[in-house]
Amino acid sequence: MSDQNTSRDAILTTAAQVLEHEGSALVRMAKNLPDDFVPAVERILEIKGRIILSGIGKSGHIARKIASTLASTGTPSYFVHPAEASHGDLGMITQDDLCILLSNSGETSELGDLIRHTRRFSIPMIGMSSKPDSTLMRAADLCLTLPTETEAGSGIAPTTSTTMTLALGDALAMALMEQRGFLSEHFRTYHPGGKLGAQLALVHQLMHGPEAMAIVPPDAGMQETLLKMSEKGFGIACVVEDDKLVGVISDGDLRRNSEHLSTHLARDVATATPKTIPADMMAAEALAVMNNNKITVLVVVDDAGAPVGLLRIHDCLRAGVA
Repeated sequence: MSDQNTSRDAILTTAAQVLEHEGSALVRMAKNLPDDFVPAVERILEIKGRIILSGIGKSGHIARKIASTLASTGTPSYFVHPAEASHGDLGMITQDDLCILLSNSGETSELGDLIRHTRRFSIPMIGMSSKPDSTLMRAADLCLTLPTETEAGSGIAPTTSTTMTLALGDALAMALMEQRGFLSEHFRTYHPGGKLGAQLALVHQLMHGPEAMAIVPPDAGMQETLLKMSEKGFGIACVVEDDKLVGVISDGDLRRNSEHLSTHLARDVATATPKTIPADMMAAEALAVMNNNKITVLVVVDDAGAPVGLLRIHDCLRAGVA
């Protein structure tokens, strides 16, 4: 058992040391961003075409991820494999584009054709490397130079350097997104599915429409109100006057007034100032309103205060909003 505990402690110690080492490197980089970082953002914003990223090996994997992040946050981008570029894909890159080439050493031979192509046709090129005097960085128009840091752990495998490269790519994407005024509505357009799509869904995408609503006037008797609530099955009635919502009747309201239902009208039982939401609110925000007010259904109203739908907490949870 003691050997197992020792092994467990050693594993946790190693993991913590790696994370602390890489985290410290990122903090140092954040305090000393590359001199060309702002010019790089400004140059990318001027580009009429697309941003092409390329790299080989681990730098290639990171380049793919950066291209994906850029594309999903408003900067049209794609990845070109250096080998494919050398066998015809260079023709995909035009003078309206900009290339970002990644190589930690800056001496990756597979990037040679891409470097020469950008220089021959005056295609803007940004280099990302930890070696400012390398072939890549000497050829680049702008240099995103990574700080020289030791790799984590035994120092054999690329760890800290790849983390910094990926993080700098994220920083670039977020800076561009902010400068473009890219909003969550735009992000949702590129991420309609999965967890991200659910978190960015709007109320009108999940709500039940007018056909699901039990609507009664203020002077409706409770027998009529109960029949309509039973017919719709959502446990809530909307009290409407002059096309505006003036109250709601929930199951809780019915319980609180159970002794007087035979004599009361809808206006007597209804909650006069109910919580409502607009159709263009994010569903995650609507869910927070329900949780904060300990209610399970909200009436959706338009700008004039007319009820247009219902959103239940179950609708949000079923869609993956949490």
